[in-house]
Amino acid sequence: MAARAALMAAASSISRSATAAPAVRLVPRRGMAGGGDHHGPPKVNFWEDPTSPSKWKEEHFVLVSLAGWGLFIYGGYKAFSGKKENKEEVVGEKSGH
Repeated sequence: MAARAALMAAASSISRSATAAPAVRLVPRRGMAGGGDHHGPPKVNFWEDPTSPSKWKEEHFVLVSLAGWGLFIYGGYKAFSGKKENKEEVVGEKSGH
């Protein structure tokens, strides 16, 4: 009885692996090896085409935007903060001639 159960289990596992094998071969296993699906024109570095921000890579657009905002805020701070003092040096006579 035990031998017959073992024989049936072995036969069913063989038939399952034989029918599953062709189906497994049909499943694509490439993952991300295709390099991605690009939509639209390729993106460039901002120094390659500085007049077209729409063509820039996203990371470069973010960095240039943050740098621009930083300069804008710093310039506004320097322009509107504190009072400017005119430092005039008093030119004295030189002795020794």
